[in-house]
Amino acid sequence: MPASPSTARAINDRLALRLLQHEGPLTAGQLKQLTGLSRPTVADLVERLTAAGLISVVGETGEQRRGPNARVYGIVADRAHLAALDVRTEGVAVTVADLLGRVLAEASVPIGGDTGTEPAVEQAVSLVERVVEEAGADRLHTVGIGAPGLIDPASGELRHSTGLPAWHRRLAAALQERLPETRVSVENETNLAALAEQRDGAARDRDTFVLLWLGHGTGAAVVLDGALRRGASGGTGEIGFLPVPGTRGLPSSTDCEGGFHSLVSSAAVLRLAAEHGVEPEPGQEESAVGVVRAAAGLVRAAVRRGRGGAPEGGDAVAPARSGPEPSARFLDALAGRVAVGAASVVAILDPGCVVLGGEVGQAGGEALAARVQDRLARMTPLPTEVRPTGLGGGAVLRGALLTARDRAQDELFAPGERPGRSAAAR
Repeated sequence: MPASPSTARAINDRLALRLLQHEGPLTAGQLKQLTGLSRPTVADLVERLTAAGLISVVGETGEQRRGPNARVYGIVADRAHLAALDVRTEGVAVTVADLLGRVLAEASVPIGGDTGTEPAVEQAVSLVERVVEEAGADRLHTVGIGAPGLIDPASGELRHSTGLPAWHRRLAAALQERLPETRVSVENETNLAALAEQRDGAARDRDTFVLLWLGHGTGAAVVLDGALRRGASGGTGEIGFLPVPGTRGLPSSTDCEGGFHSLVSSAAVLRLAAEHGVEPEPGQEESAVGVVRAAAGLVRAAVRRGRGGAPEGGDAVAPARSGPEPSARFLDALAGRVAVGAASVVAILDPGCVVLGGEVGQAGGEALAARVQDRLARMTPLPTEVRPTGLGGGAVLRGALLTARDRAQDELFAPGERPGRSAAAR
């Protein structure tokens, strides 16, 4: 059946807004050409969107022709402000952006492991408020939070997890209490990193791929046919619990030691490096963050040595044996371990592409990805390309911002919001 006039208007308006988002400011004539709509229909939708405060005149064309120059329309970027949070074990990073996703202000703060739950939550919330003020925003429309751990698909909240700070689970509720008109949501960090890689990073040309997160812990995100798959309990990608050869035991329901985690976590990478004669600088491993940085530093330095370069400041390696051979053996051994877990994922999902993310994946870059791909080719008949992250350490924050922007636009671009403006968006 043909769409009703109101439905047709809503479809046309969304189409125009999406074009303005992706193409930038456009004239009514350009909107007509890109949408295929008639001139009167485009004129009507421009009038509606302008009245709703979603678009405005941002300039005029400079074309040489008779008559007045054509007006150029663009989305009103300050129609709503968004925030993205990357919640880590020992700190939080915050970005505030406009409706188009343009970053206006950002900052981070460390939160020590001995900080109590409420003081830690207050530090994080106060940081958000400070960054909002620095961005010149009156209020936030939507907040997207990326955090380690499982997300309950029924409640959308972080599930209790041993080894993670209690303030992580309290943060979303605290933000909602402090900012009652703001939409607050939380998502697993690896899932957000995969969404960012799909939109802006290494998997832009892939509808199906798997992101392996190699950092303090180990995780995976699965994107099939363009959609992120979370599983019945939100646990898709808990690859750290995957039973694999090469460990001293089996994982349990409460501890991933003995699983894939035991082979490629940051602590495991440090042990593997020591077995091959490379050691981090003393004092780097005093905290969870120190372990991650030390492991990533060793991998990065090993890659440089493999190219014939010397380690740079902050990534020093003190090899027990000089020369590039220990570093090369270390990278080969690490790639073999990563391939063990990747091969299991490939055998079940056949994603065609695996992206190596997290601090260790970023540090390994093309050198580690190429080694993993070579080993996968020997272990599975399914052709699989292995790529390094295209976004590095900013993937989680970028994914949180993209998610917040999508949710804000879905609401603001909906017909029910017009012609008035919601209180949270003003």
